[in-house]
Amino acid sequence: MKMKSGITVSVVMMVLFLLVELTMSLSLRVEWSALLELRSSLGIRGKIWHKKVDPCGNWTGVKCRNDRVVGINVSGLKRTRLGRLNPSFEVDSLQNFTLLESFNASGFMLNGSIPDWFGEKLGALQVLDLSSCSISSVIPDSLGGSVPDNFSNLGNLTRLDLSNNYLSGSIPPELGSLSKLQNLNLSDNAFTGSVPSQLGNLSKLAELDLRTNSFSGFLPDSLWSMPSLHFFDVSGNSLTGPLPKLSGLSVSSNGGIFNLSNNLFYGSVNGSTSKIQTIDLSGNYLDGVVQGGGGGLSDVTLSRNCLQKIPNQRSLEDCRMFYLQRNLTFANGDHESKKNNKRVIFILAGIFGGFGFIVLLVLVLILVLKQCHKSKNLETERGTTNGGPVTEGESPTPKDPVFVTAVGESFTFEQILHFTGNFDEANLIKQGHSGDFFWGVLENGATVVIKRVDLSLFKKESYIVELELLSKVSHARLVPILGQCMDNEKNKCIVYKYMINGDLATSLHRVNGSDGKLQSMDWITRLKIAAGAAEGLAYLHDCSPPLVHRDIRASSILLDDKFEVRLGSLSEVTTQGDFHQNVVSRVFSKPLSSNQGNPGKSSVTCAYDVYCFGKILIELVTGNIDISKSDDATTKDWLEQTLNYITIYDKERLAKIVDPSLIVDEDLLEEVWAMAIVAKSCLNPKPSKRPPMKHVLKALENPLKIVREESFSSAKLRTTSSNRSWSTAFFGSWRHSSSDSGATIREGTSSGNKQTGRSGSHGSGGNDHSSSNKRSSNEVFPEPLGMQDMENGEAR
Repeated sequence: MKMKSGITVSVVMMVLFLLVELTMSLSLRVEWSALLELRSSLGIRGKIWHKKVDPCGNWTGVKCRNDRVVGINVSGLKRTRLGRLNPSFEVDSLQNFTLLESFNASGFMLNGSIPDWFGEKLGALQVLDLSSCSISSVIPDSLGGSVPDNFSNLGNLTRLDLSNNYLSGSIPPELGSLSKLQNLNLSDNAFTGSVPSQLGNLSKLAELDLRTNSFSGFLPDSLWSMPSLHFFDVSGNSLTGPLPKLSGLSVSSNGGIFNLSNNLFYGSVNGSTSKIQTIDLSGNYLDGVVQGGGGGLSDVTLSRNCLQKIPNQRSLEDCRMFYLQRNLTFANGDHESKKNNKRVIFILAGIFGGFGFIVLLVLVLILVLKQCHKSKNLETERGTTNGGPVTEGESPTPKDPVFVTAVGESFTFEQILHFTGNFDEANLIKQGHSGDFFWGVLENGATVVIKRVDLSLFKKESYIVELELLSKVSHARLVPILGQCMDNEKNKCIVYKYMINGDLATSLHRVNGSDGKLQSMDWITRLKIAAGAAEGLAYLHDCSPPLVHRDIRASSILLDDKFEVRLGSLSEVTTQGDFHQNVVSRVFSKPLSSNQGNPGKSSVTCAYDVYCFGKILIELVTGNIDISKSDDATTKDWLEQTLNYITIYDKERLAKIVDPSLIVDEDLLEEVWAMAIVAKSCLNPKPSKRPPMKHVLKALENPLKIVREESFSSAKLRTTSSNRSWSTAFFGSWRHSSSDSGATIREGTSSGNKQTGRSGSHGSGGNDHSSSNKRSSNEVFPEPLGMQDMENGEAR
């Protein structure tokens, strides 16, 4: 009987052991398959995660405990070409890692949204780092929102980092139930709404980073009572309301670092505490007097507020406007006495200013009389009479370039201040090389762009050139100027029509506002923009004398609501060559800066614009938007390598450089190919061999005519002709027209062979064919000779 009992116990133990072994083996097999699936979906290179070795201890970023995966780190891992071209959030295999404690994909592109199951299946997760992954949409229900029960599955989470992405919407209040959370980083996204007060329930939270979003409303008092908090950053939002009492802060004994800068907080600074190590309150609208100048805090920054007796504050008018718009009381302290002092100053300034004006008026009259006397003497010497024709070399316009013809409506500086909110930093679009650009709203509600030229920072010519140019020339492809303001001595302003689609630099790839995904411009629109920009440049080059833009880059190609091109950045326009017969020439004849080519008149040529336009075409083909704005060594190397893939003999090579976001069929691919060939011809190292812009425009208006021959050609002849079509249809006509104007370009053929305007099946004899083959490929499509030589050839 005892023997039977012993046998029974042994059998039971054996069965249990087998069940445990079977369960562990099954888990290992499932996780092994899941790792291979994850490698495939993320496009991780097989050399890094080799399937013939044990992942635990051999695969980079995979951490195991007792042969079970507990950590996965794909940050910085190299990917296959397909994985780089089509990154997506395909990590469904993570559901099989039931013991996973950490998942880090920082800086690893995962375009798309976070899966809904993330908070439901990964119950053991402690660290989730998805920073800088290009993820979009909203935080899913599993991490917050309308399903609070899901948070019971994430109860072990201690660190959540979703920073530097394209996430939008509001923060789920249920994040406040993650009781073990110590680090929460949601910075650099597009979150809106208010900061939920439930975050104050996170008693163990030590770091909270919400900077650079679009949060609004009041800052909850509950956030100031978290005992473990020592880092808190909400800068760069639109939070408003009075500050919570600083004395109510309950920070750790090590001191805290708090950043509340660049918001809309107002009212007084309520108290101080020695527990705060650093606090930044700059860029708000705090008012009143800070006792001791803020000395009660260890390190406090209070600049750009409305405080008294503190340096570097906002203007009094700006502060008053802010408080008036919100029906708040503005504690201006002793500002009334300052008003009286200012009145005295204004009276004295008016007296002396009036006297100075009279003196200036007398001097101007004397100069005008002298000028008239000189003009009469000059007419007498030349034998002309008043009202007669102007002699060649003279100009009927005033010689002082300051007196430009008015363009559009004249505004007062007070109106400009009203339109831009006193040039509020919130309305600043960008700081350009010719002035600062601001959003503005006219009295009729129309949105405009206003450029402010501070004469203490920018040269006078930066605004004179544009106004002088647009008072003499007019074209639909030039940016419309609605008006100007010249009555302020220090600041000159130009009012432009608002371009709703911004410029090419920001529109080629932009984040879709509806779903937060990155959206690239389609090919039809790109071709339309290329032709429009070429049309504007062709017009400038056909002026007499020709005008050189000198600042062609993606940011100077502006786009209206229908993506029609308007050329901007006209402050660098100059005449080609060395013309001095009129005011425009004198104003425009500025030497190029060092980064635009060789200085001197030889560099001021239309060929320079053609070269810069070639960079624009390369950007449209490849999707790399940083080419036209830079001339550094890295850009030159990239451009030289890219041009090697553009050839008339092999269309398929273009697939290695074309923008992967473009979806093109065979016909559209031929158009892309044609544009790439045009770009390469524009980037010819020798300026004399770059095509005129009017021929570039003609090619872009009908690109298929360049890469296709007539349908009557035979297959064999069609193959030969397609390799020569650019040489004959495009460059042939260019050389022909250039030779007529005296700019002869050697063809490299024997004198006995005559080059026709277009080759193909119509009248192409043996001499034509051999002549085309004899022509050096470097003459029609030269290989890059070193990008440093591209502009040096200008002086040769």
